[in-house]
Amino acid sequence: MTTADFISEWFYRVDEAMRGRAKHPQASLWPREVGTLGSLFALKGSGNRAFSRGVSRDWRSLLPALPERTRLFRLFATPQAWPQELLAAPAVLGGVDSYGIELLHPLREGRSAQQIGRKGKSNRRWIVGGKLCLLLIHLGLVVAWDCAGAHAPDTAFHPRIEAFEQEMSVLSDTGFHAKVGDPSNLKLCARSTWNTGMLVETVLARLTGVCHLQKVAHCTWAAFQARLAFTLATFNRLVQWDGLQPDAQGVIHLS
Repeated sequence: MTTADFISEWFYRVDEAMRGRAKHPQASLWPREVGTLGSLFALKGSGNRAFSRGVSRDWRSLLPALPERTRLFRLFATPQAWPQELLAAPAVLGGVDSYGIELLHPLREGRSAQQIGRKGKSNRRWIVGGKLCLLLIHLGLVVAWDCAGAHAPDTAFHPRIEAFEQEMSVLSDTGFHAKVGDPSNLKLCARSTWNTGMLVETVLARLTGVCHLQKVAHCTWAAFQARLAFTLATFNRLVQWDGLQPDAQGVIHLS
C-alpha cells in the first residue's frame, strides 16, 4: 500500500467515525480533515515543524486547503470529541499501567516560566514531563486514559479505574496500591505473576517504537493532551485494520 493509498483509506475511516459533524462556515478544513491530519501527526511521531514541512511537500495534493503550521496545530489543540468515540468498549478483564513521557531534558528544568512538565521517576530514572495512564481490555485495546505530571503517583489515577467499577476487573502492579481507598475492581498482582502485564508492555512498546511517544516537545498542556488523544485513537484503529485475528491457540497478536 502506497502512502497516498493509506492516507485515502485512513481519511475514509476517520470520516466514518466523524459522520454528521458539520464544518464551521469560516473554517477552511472539515472536521474529518483535521482528524486525519491529527492522526497522521500522531502516527508519524515527529516534531511540529518536521511534520508541517512533510505535509506541505508530499501531501499537498491530497489536502489542498492545508493551513499554515501554527494555525494547524492550534486546530489540533482544540478539544476533539471523536477520538473518545474510537476507544474500545469495556470488557470483563483488563489491565492498567502508567507510562512516562519526556517533555524536557532534566538539565533544562525551571528555565522557563511556561514549563508544563514536572519532575518524576519513570523506568527507574528521572524525567521532566508527564505520565500517561492506560486502561486496556484483554485484547490490548484502549478503553480509557488519563494524564498528569510525571510527579503524580499511580494512585492519582484511581478515579479512572473506579469509573468502570461495575464493568471491569482491572489488573495492576503494586504501584497502584494506596494505603487506604483502593478501587474495589482493582486487583493487585505481584511481579511476574500475570500475563496481562506482557500485553500492556506490548502496547507501550508499539507506542514507543511506532509513534515515538516517549519523547515529545509540546509547550502547552492542551497540545500535549491532544497528542495523546490522537495517538491512542489512532492506535485503536490501526490494530483493528484487518480485524483482530486469533492464531491457532486463540491468542490475538497486536500488529
